[in-house]
Formats: sequence, structure tokens, C-alpha cells
Amino acid sequence: MPAKSAAQQKAAGAALSAKRGDTPKSKLKGASKSMEDSMSEKQLEELASTKRKGKPEHNSKS
Repeated sequence: MPAKSAAQQKAAGAALSAKRGDTPKSKLKGASKSMEDSMSEKQLEELASTKRKGKPEHNSKS
């Protein structure tokens, strides 16, 4: 499942880093914190590996 925005891709990268133990979980905030708890490493890899080119910074909620 590809990321829908650059912000989602960045949050997944932060969560993946914490899940792997490279970053302390206490450093996570917001979406990355809940992603780390609720998603598998494989799911986070898929989101984090999405190319940012052409993605909006934030996805509109319409």
C-alpha cells in the first residue's frame, strides 16, 4: 500500500526506525507513534519506501 502523502511516508519511516530499534520509541510523536504500535515492519517498509515525487506534503481530507 503506497503512502498518499509525503507526511505519511515520513511518519512511516520514523515508525519503522523505532520498530527496528534505531530510534527510541519515546522520540515518536503523533501518527508515527500510532503506526509503530499498530503496523507490522513489512507494512511500514511498504509505506516508507513510497517515492515522494508528485505526492502532496499532506493529504486533503475531502
